Amino acid sequence: MKHIKTKYELFKQKIYIIIYGSNTFAGRLFDLILLGVILLSVLLVMLESVEKLDSKYHQFILVSEWVITIFFTIEYFLRILSNRKPLSYVFSFYGIVDLISILPMYLSFIFPGSRMLSVIRALRLLRLFGILNLVHFTGQESQLKLAIKASRTKIIVFIYFVLIVSILLGAVMYVVEGKESGFTSIPTSIYWCIVTLTTVGYGDIAPVTTLGQIIASFIMIMGYGIIAVPTGIVTAEFSNLRNRRNEGPIQKCHSCTTVLAEDAKFCHHCGEKTNHD
Repeated sequence: MKHIKTKYELFKQKIYIIIYGSNTFAGRLFDLILLGVILLSVLLVMLESVEKLDSKYHQFILVSEWVITIFFTIEYFLRILSNRKPLSYVFSFYGIVDLISILPMYLSFIFPGSRMLSVIRALRLLRLFGILNLVHFTGQESQLKLAIKASRTKIIVFIYFVLIVSILLGAVMYVVEGKESGFTSIPTSIYWCIVTLTTVGYGDIAPVTTLGQIIASFIMIMGYGIIAVPTGIVTAEFSNLRNRRNEGPIQKCHSCTTVLAEDAKFCHHCGEKTNHD
């Protein structure tokens, strides 16, 4: 016997089509409105940080931020309500971002300064790829995330190595330069080494002895090579991923076409169940 959907089930289906259905007119309209509200929200947070504007339009900005927060709150719960797998959305990247984007305003009752953290809503602009149906760019974004995930162990080992080098060279510079040159302690010398190694170079501390300048020159030259290593690691993994994709089919979400990991059971973008067993 054919199942007759209740009014509640029909309501959930309509909400799902509007919120998650980027290929429908209603869905695209909702997504474009959502994108505009996100942009407006980020703009309001930035304007609030300008003292002259805040003092003149504080009440208007505050009321507007609360209206937007309530809109985001309703949207968040409707996403949970209409999703076939609500927990998969709640714990997905976008689900966590959506939740974090509405918390600062409510936390402002306890921590007044937390309202400025609402600028994290800028992360919601990542939905632009799905909103404009840029399948190619969405696929590239997913591949990049998979490449970073695959190379994270190598990057962690590399960062660990850099920290050891920074500690050793920082200690050497403390001995060579001494307190007279501004290297007042080993932690301060390590800080200088990290700043120099990353080619930032604040200039608040500088070696004055010949030996210290030679060591500093060595650190500067080494810094250029160190910056290139993480990029090379991720690029290599990204290239391997693309080669594997060319060799065989790659798993994509049948709902939003997001590229997924081979063992993914749910889409990290929309929460839809995959065909993976």
